[in-house]
Amino acid sequence: MYYIITRKKLILSISIFFIICVCSISCFVLASNNTSWGLSFSTPNETPRGNATSEELLEYNAYFTGSSDTKKIYLTFDVGYEAGYTNSILDTLKKQEVPAAFFIVGNFFDSDPDTVKRMCDEGHIVANHTLTHPDMSKMSTFEDFKAQIIPNEEKYKAITGQEMKKYYRPPQGIYNTQNLADAQKLGYTTVFWSVAYVDWEQNNQPSHEKAMSTLLKRVHNGAIILLHSTSKTNSEILDEFITTLKNQGYTFASLDELGEDN
Repeated sequence: MYYIITRKKLILSISIFFIICVCSISCFVLASNNTSWGLSFSTPNETPRGNATSEELLEYNAYFTGSSDTKKIYLTFDVGYEAGYTNSILDTLKKQEVPAAFFIVGNFFDSDPDTVKRMCDEGHIVANHTLTHPDMSKMSTFEDFKAQIIPNEEKYKAITGQEMKKYYRPPQGIYNTQNLADAQKLGYTTVFWSVAYVDWEQNNQPSHEKAMSTLLKRVHNGAIILLHSTSKTNSEILDEFITTLKNQGYTFASLDELGEDN
């Protein structure tokens, strides 16, 4: 028996095969797509463009900015270790009556429990920046992901007697959609940022003038600001930075208000 393939059938078969291949490749890329959070600052004092939209992130209970309708600022700090500036930062926040969120790596709970307790006692959010600051996109299973998150909750409770609020920031902003889904499964809100600058190089700290100029050009309604507590410059300009933003009509809000405004 012979099966005669007409030209029309041949073209249809090739087209279907091509579509299946493209869909398979697309699904593979989506499933394995690891990326670092990045921003494009095109217009001063306007919300930058991220490598995911607010709408795409919201599907996973994740944010990089608050609402552009209100002049609110969300001040956050990444805390990997103590360089001698964290308590100075806390002094300024107390003086200015400004709330902040501190995303803390596991070793800091062990080395500086008194500072962690002070953050809690003074009304700041102590948030989760993983146990060992790894590339979280390499966590191949949900159990691997949990192993970087749950120990910090336990450390925080041992120090403060309270449950840790469930805000998470992936180290270096490296993530994939599975990470976001895993964080959501654990009840976490993933928090990226819409304002940052190069402040983490301890031996190459920016001048006060450069830091202020860069930050003030990037601030916008609903900004989630990322600063590092290891920065000497940040500790020295923070009071002036907060005062300047207050004079421009901004208010400083807790991350607990983030979902309410979106």
